Amino acid sequence: MSGILYLIPSPLGENDPKEVIPAGVLELLPGLQYFVVEELRTVRRYLSKAGLKGKIGDLQLFELNEHTPPHQIEGYVQLLKDGNDVGLVSEAGLPAVADPGAYLVELAHKNGIEVRPMVGPSSLMLALMASGLNGQCFAFTGYLPVKPEERKSKIRTIEKVSAQLKQSQIIIETPYRNDQLFSDMLAVCSPNSRICIAADITLPTQFIRTKSVAQWKKEKPEIGKRPCVFVLLA
Repeated sequence: MSGILYLIPSPLGENDPKEVIPAGVLELLPGLQYFVVEELRTVRRYLSKAGLKGKIGDLQLFELNEHTPPHQIEGYVQLLKDGNDVGLVSEAGLPAVADPGAYLVELAHKNGIEVRPMVGPSSLMLALMASGLNGQCFAFTGYLPVKPEERKSKIRTIEKVSAQLKQSQIIIETPYRNDQLFSDMLAVCSPNSRICIAADITLPTQFIRTKSVAQWKKEKPEIGKRPCVFVLLA
């Protein structure tokens, strides 16, 4: 019989895993020998803090990121076909959501392999929960274009859709571009549109505030290179 592909959540920052990862997940980890991971160093630190310190060298860790070729990912499926349970771990939060691990999940389904998602923190849902914006109708827009003019055009489109549908738009960005993205949002969005900034979620330095564009312009924060989610509602 094939093994099970476990989708293993990870902390959103340098938390103690016991603070944010359910006990059932932590109890599962010592029983897994094979892990497919987005970033090797991050996962080694995570597993050590989760109770596997001193045992990391006995594990088989395989990298899966945006540079991993499809044929290599297809090779990981063979581990499951051979009857091995495998844990899929993202850099932070839930695997396969805005994460290259989604392709392994797709292949598992195509090969009739059981996929078992485990409970853990989602920066997207935590930001939406805390935003005070529309949690009944929302969309995850993900990353916006890198080029400034294309990014501004996309923001205008997102704001228009939000106004038409009364739909909260959830946006993420590479941390070093947070401030540029936020500046562009303030430059092109209506003064009455509301934006939630949710940075360092679950960490001691957590910052979550929702204000109108007009209010943010009066007191613009420097977000810096912090993991951040933006929620927009026109």
